[in-house]
Amino acid sequence: MDTNNRSTHPEQEEVGIPCTYCIQSPVPAAKTCLHCEASLCENHLRVHSRSAEHVLTEPTTSLENRKCSVHKKVLEYFCCEDVACICVSCSLAGEHRGHQVETLNEASKKKKLKLRNILQKLTSQREEAENRVQSLEELRRQVQGKAAGVTERVTALIRDIRKQLEALEKRVLSEISRQEEQVSLQVSCLIRQLEIKKEELSRKMGDIEKLCDMTDPVTVLQGRESDRDDYCDTEEDTERRDIKVHDAGDLDVGLIFVTLHSGLAAIVTGITRRCRVPEASDMLLDVNTASDMLLDVNTAGHYVSVSEDLKTVSGSLINQRRPETPERFQDYSQVLSSRTFSSGRHYWEVEVSESGGWVVGMTYPSIGRRGEQSGIGYNKKSWCLEMFDNETYYMRHDSKLIQFPHPSSCHRLGIFLDYEVGRLSFYELCDPIRHLLTFTAAFTEPLHAGFGVYWDKSWLKAGEILGTIPCM
Repeated sequence: MDTNNRSTHPEQEEVGIPCTYCIQSPVPAAKTCLHCEASLCENHLRVHSRSAEHVLTEPTTSLENRKCSVHKKVLEYFCCEDVACICVSCSLAGEHRGHQVETLNEASKKKKLKLRNILQKLTSQREEAENRVQSLEELRRQVQGKAAGVTERVTALIRDIRKQLEALEKRVLSEISRQEEQVSLQVSCLIRQLEIKKEELSRKMGDIEKLCDMTDPVTVLQGRESDRDDYCDTEEDTERRDIKVHDAGDLDVGLIFVTLHSGLAAIVTGITRRCRVPEASDMLLDVNTASDMLLDVNTAGHYVSVSEDLKTVSGSLINQRRPETPERFQDYSQVLSSRTFSSGRHYWEVEVSESGGWVVGMTYPSIGRRGEQSGIGYNKKSWCLEMFDNETYYMRHDSKLIQFPHPSSCHRLGIFLDYEVGRLSFYELCDPIRHLLTFTAAFTEPLHAGFGVYWDKSWLKAGEILGTIPCM
């Protein structure tokens, strides 16, 4: 039977590569002999020659690429130097003579081993990529949730501002109405007085006109002397009690605008204190929980002065000779806050001197009080922002000092602490507000605010601590 006809038999497509010798009905081939250039089913394979020249491979119809293009022999070896499959003749007398060769199986095993190593690396990279995709998706979900929360809080803030503005509007309009009513009452009172005066003047005018109309001179001249006096009193009264329009007063526009301005200032101050730093997008500061940042004199070094209100620390050339306490710093001019922070989010401001050098930061209570390691920022238990001679900022933690590329531009700082998240941020409260740095750490102890000065001309003043309320 013609092999061409057999290749187009519909049943052959179902059996894949058919056996060359099964003519009556297609049978799937189990192996292909490269020497015979024939495919064999299981039955024909049992009676096939087992000699070395008969090389069996997986069923295939592509026999040309299984033989050497030069010697037309079966490819049995692999040239390691030229990375090519070769036949025996190529290895013994051909262009690959003297090269290192391996059997195809050996070379295939080695290549498979390399491929498996590559596959393992690619699998690891793919898993890493999948993990990053999951992390990014989680970040996107967090950002979406955060955006929704911020949107809700901003909407609530705007709604609160709108209510405050409406209340202020009512208060100012009420003041305007009160002044208008007061002026209107005064005007009404003056109008009544003038009406009475008009009636009195009309009566007197009538009497005078009558006398003027009389033809008898005796009657005119003998008129009552009291009438003449009455006329004179009228002239004097008119000069003495002349009612002016401005006597009614006017609107006190200054008072109205002072009321408006003070109300607006109060609203703006409240908003500023709640939204002083970028973290306001994550929280709303409760100004009702504000408290002063007070200094603990028991921790103050001997060469620092603490103000009577316990809010300002400054350098001193004179030893203060304070009583020795376990909490007192012996080798650094620094002091801690009396309050500690062990939870929540907090914000406060610090005013700094224009000259000298200073340190502001946070520290655990367990910080040392003697030796070089007791300085704020010189150990693992404290974090700080430093300034030398009003030139540039430095950040310090665990004795590592990093200089900032930009110089100082103002003398007021904002400090934001998120204890649970482990975030400590510093800001310059210039216009616009500038973020300086953020420390991140897993806080394990309560935190004190720390303040230090380097020279007698240096000082620091702490403002109010603003607590936080939950984001609703």
